[in-house]
Amino acid sequence: MPLQNRVTPSGELIATRARGTVMGNRGILHDDRRRIVRSTRNRAWLICRLEFQGRRRAVMSPGSYTELFFLDETVALAAGHRPCGECRRSAYRAFLDAVNASGAVELDRRLNTSRRAPNEVARIADLPDGVFLRIDGDRLKWQGALHRWTPGGYVDPVPVADAGANTAMVLTPALSVDALRHGYAVEVHPTVKQ
Repeated sequence: MPLQNRVTPSGELIATRARGTVMGNRGILHDDRRRIVRSTRNRAWLICRLEFQGRRRAVMSPGSYTELFFLDETVALAAGHRPCGECRRSAYRAFLDAVNASGAVELDRRLNTSRRAPNEVARIADLPDGVFLRIDGDRLKWQGALHRWTPGGYVDPVPVADAGANTAMVLTPALSVDALRHGYAVEVHPTVKQ
């Protein structure tokens, strides 16, 4: 049975056999029986590489942070996470620059405030690529289309012009939207390009 450590664009933790391209954490969220008992433990919600310097971890070890998995970086950003300063150093620096933050403490404080704010409704055409919207499910805006998220990949792309609405609820926190708007280059799952 799969563990409840896969993350949706809205930040919900689900159990699925689907694999992702990045991992991250929010602190220790599980108990000794590897059951999720809380949704967060700290302000530093990270996006990490699946592999880094040959390190190996037993998933959901007692007393250690809970490994969370995301389809891709766009999902992780929508869920309120940010690049890790160790294993994704260049992405971390690019994210800091894109949001004009001086370091991790300031970034985590601002991102925590942003992910706790109510979701806004915005004009779809005004949003940058890499943003998640709630419109007929959770959809990623990417290269002129809205791609429906599933745990295993993106499906059912619809051209933005055919979305049936000009506005939608934005799932991605405003600070991460700003990062994308200011040139942060996000990594996207290959199914979006099919």
